[in-house]
Amino acid sequence: MVDDEGRAVPVPVQVRRVVSIVPSLTEAVAATAPGLLVGATDWCTHPADLDVPRVKGTKNPDVGAIIDLAPDLVLANQEENRLPDLDALRAAGIAVYVTDIRTVEGAFASLARMLTACRLDRPGWLDEAEAALAAVPAAAQRRRAVVPIWRKPWMAVGRDTFTGAVLARLGLDNVLADDPERYPRFDPAALPPHDLVVLPDEPYLFTADDGPEAFPDVPAALVSGRLLTWYGPSLTEAAQTLPRALSP
Repeated sequence: MVDDEGRAVPVPVQVRRVVSIVPSLTEAVAATAPGLLVGATDWCTHPADLDVPRVKGTKNPDVGAIIDLAPDLVLANQEENRLPDLDALRAAGIAVYVTDIRTVEGAFASLARMLTACRLDRPGWLDEAEAALAAVPAAAQRRRAVVPIWRKPWMAVGRDTFTGAVLARLGLDNVLADDPERYPRFDPAALPPHDLVVLPDEPYLFTADDGPEAFPDVPAALVSGRLLTWYGPSLTEAAQTLPRALSP
């Protein structure tokens, strides 16, 4: 198997034990093959009834605990996981498959390849999610948006991100899409002209009382960070929910 980084991954012929250190991928595997997962991060909140050992976070996984779980395959992501952790797992003889997802179309193709690496057939939810996003009507008028993801310091979605691609599909153009950084720092008072501030509830928990006040002259939309940033079964719900949440 070859992962999204072009790396050959020594996936065994039969995959019976998978550890995922990416919440999106955890949900995708759990929805496709319940029981295949034997470990996940503390941030893997979906499905809600997932009952597997936890191996800390995406940026600080407990490498030793993962090794002890003896997985046939570990699922990771280029953006969310650190190379030293992945290299430590590889050095222990564990197969590590890395995804790299930056576009909507790329998400569906990458997920299909990743599930194939898990020795799974293409699931129905993947076709449903792809159809749901394809069915979203084109926006009558495109709008400009900024998507903060943190404050103190303020940080936002920049170039070449899956989040920006989802918003573009829904008729919103990220005003920081040309920034050299994928997640640049910014000054709310010095932003380019924009029509909407999109405030997700993760990684920073923006609320009605924490976030909109920094952008007093622009409408703000509070949205689920999972629907805006996760790729997997949640994309069906995102296609059904986000257009309303982001409507003028």
